Amino acid sequence: MHTDITQRLKIRHPIIQAPMAGISPPALAAAVSNAGGLGSIAFGAVNAVQAREMLLQTRALTSLPFNVNLFCHAAAVPDPAREATWLGHLQPYFAEFGVSPPHTLREIYRSFLQDEAMLELLLELKPSVVSLHFGLPPQSWIAALKQAGIVVAAGATTMAEAEQVVQAGADLIIAQGIEAGGHRGVFEPAHGDAGIGTLALVRTLVQRTPLPVIAAGGIMDGAGIAAALALGAGAAQLGTAFVLAEESAADAAYRAILQSARARDTQVTSAISGRAARGIANRFIREVGAASAPATPDYPIAYDAGKALHQAAKAAGSSEFAAHWAGQAAILGRAMPAAELMQVLVEELSATLKRLAQLQ
Repeated sequence: MHTDITQRLKIRHPIIQAPMAGISPPALAAAVSNAGGLGSIAFGAVNAVQAREMLLQTRALTSLPFNVNLFCHAAAVPDPAREATWLGHLQPYFAEFGVSPPHTLREIYRSFLQDEAMLELLLELKPSVVSLHFGLPPQSWIAALKQAGIVVAAGATTMAEAEQVVQAGADLIIAQGIEAGGHRGVFEPAHGDAGIGTLALVRTLVQRTPLPVIAAGGIMDGAGIAAALALGAGAAQLGTAFVLAEESAADAAYRAILQSARARDTQVTSAISGRAARGIANRFIREVGAASAPATPDYPIAYDAGKALHQAAKAAGSSEFAAHWAGQAAILGRAMPAAELMQVLVEELSATLKRLAQLQ
């Protein structure tokens, strides 16, 4: 079970629980770390004060390494006309639930790129691992994190992005395939999304970059982890697999839909947040995000509207406008405590590796 990444991260098993904003609380991250994997908490939707509390809460639950994740998206550019058009597009859906849409929209999340207070927090508290999504901060920031003894991992969806990760001085590459649930980590969405699958991306980055690679996207069980290792990855990152964990913050509606036949249908949409993300298909994705829809405001301005619509629908008993992020293999999810899931994953991984050895 030992790989270059397990040794670098000081974990027993090559299993990383993906950071999921609002879904992966300290209790989940700590449970995964205590079970020998790398748990993760997400700072993409919190400020430095809230991040400090989350980090200290996680440390109170585990003395083992865990990861904190930052969003490195370009700051939103307000566009009153586009935002008004988008709110007009949403108006009939708000009316369905007897409420009016917001008059204005806000940039509800601050990018790490504009958050020096977050950087100072990381340098002060020194989490074992920091992972980066949507892009990269200044190279000097990465150097400072590494100088503080922090392992820096950064996501990439293409070879070109991976080359930027290498040049920036990061320690590890997270290869995010198109199968992954949640937000696509594309650096420059305006230039399109190559949509490369996990298998092809991982193998390419293993062969063509000097850094250890973490596979992410569509991996739900030990056989999937074994496949990632066979491709040369040093670990696999699983997100959707942990949404049904007892310690997850997923609500009852999210859990129910993940355990239903609807989990077979996931689609990528920008309608909910303003950036492409994969979730279980619902009315928000199919209707609001239809091909005829107007352009969405920038991320995370569009998310302000998306969350308001979800709250209106939820108050009326509907979960059709929620962000139920999930990967393409979501139907394979299992509901159990995180430690138990970790044990099952390790057993499945071991059994798969033994079976493959017998084929030689």
